[in-house]
Amino acid sequence: MTNNSALAIILAAGKGTRMKSERPKVLHRLAGATLLAHALRAAKGAGLDRLAVVLSPGMDEVGAAASALDPALEIFVQAEQLGTADAVKAARRAFEEFPGQVLILYGDTPLLRAETIGRVRAELEAGADLVVIGFETENPTGYGRLLLDDRGGLIGIREEKDASEEERALTLCNSGIMGFRSGKTLLNLLGRIGNDNAKKEFYLTDAVALARADRLEARIVQSSAAEVLGVNSRGELAQAEAVMQQRLRDAVMADGATLVAPETVFLSHDTRIGRDVVIEPHVVIGERVVIEDGATIKSFCYMQDSRIGQGATVGPFARLRPGADLAKDAHVGNFVEIKQSEIGEGAKVNHLTYIGDTTVGPRANIGAGTVTCNYDGFAKHRTEIGAGAFVGSNTSLVAPVKIGEGAYIGSGSVISKDVAPDALALSRSPQEERPGWAAKMRERRSRKPKSSGNKGT
Repeated sequence: MTNNSALAIILAAGKGTRMKSERPKVLHRLAGATLLAHALRAAKGAGLDRLAVVLSPGMDEVGAAASALDPALEIFVQAEQLGTADAVKAARRAFEEFPGQVLILYGDTPLLRAETIGRVRAELEAGADLVVIGFETENPTGYGRLLLDDRGGLIGIREEKDASEEERALTLCNSGIMGFRSGKTLLNLLGRIGNDNAKKEFYLTDAVALARADRLEARIVQSSAAEVLGVNSRGELAQAEAVMQQRLRDAVMADGATLVAPETVFLSHDTRIGRDVVIEPHVVIGERVVIEDGATIKSFCYMQDSRIGQGATVGPFARLRPGADLAKDAHVGNFVEIKQSEIGEGAKVNHLTYIGDTTVGPRANIGAGTVTCNYDGFAKHRTEIGAGAFVGSNTSLVAPVKIGEGAYIGSGSVISKDVAPDALALSRSPQEERPGWAAKMRERRSRKPKSSGNKGT
């Protein structure tokens, strides 16, 4: 494939009324990223170095999200929703003098692969003037049909509402995704598209018949139905999530990780997992998580914006919040929550503990029920625990506070002052014992008259 500049025009003007949401359709999320982000990522992955997005009036939130993803992309507004050809016309400034390939993509088609876009580009480079992505389906209801000549060449696309009974029986359908040899090719065809159809809209699909009439070559690149699924409802969003999750699971297993029950593990679009990682059932991984080689994630864990170092163990029933950073061979056990903290190499935080805004040194041991009290109602404060320190069970560390290397904190303590290295720190009330008290208490209670339980009416 050559390195010539290529343009993607992503149509995202649909308001998604079937989603029944205040949020614009393309900003709903799939594997942690918006539908629009997936579409942009696929375009960039296929070498489309210029990007344009077409929106409806008032979709400022979508425009801001698009610009945040790529500040260089161009944003255009389709004044009225009069069909796909009208939407493309709204971006005319981007392509009318553009010499390279122009591809029309959709912001609500998040499963399209960069490799498939690359196949469209390859057909254009091989001589096609126009390329359409099509797919076979046993239930073509609702889709436009691809019309072929006797030799299998593409001669037109018929929208279902305008199709004959014979055409509706066809199962080769139109995805809506199209590629044009150049901006000039697109502009020439676009200017002649009318709205003589059942919906009185300007269909970009009419470009195929016009191209054939001009003796231009139109070709098909075929994909799976799942890859070009358009998300228009919550149900279709769930379908797309299922497909995306299976892709992500297959990828990490192919790269050397073990998912004990893959269907119960949920990954994010940017999850990075090393070799010989083992992930047990029922684990949810949010965005920006890195799991390094040889780590083990036990069942029922949730993590986000975290790093799990080589050979570390997490869970079961652990939560890693943003900023959790576990070094090599660290242990984080059941019912432990880590937030904005570094857990040093070989350190152990094994049960019933909250560690927030803390540095835990190498080989330190944090006992059950330990809480770092990091928030005073106004600001967060840090706790520093030195290498090899031992924090006994049911300890509260009131930040800001430092525990020196090798220090020992007695169980049940509330530590609010720094502890020197290798020191023992305790803060307990003296234990008091009263001999015979329990027996006397039971005797007194046994002499009390028993209530009848009838308090009258």
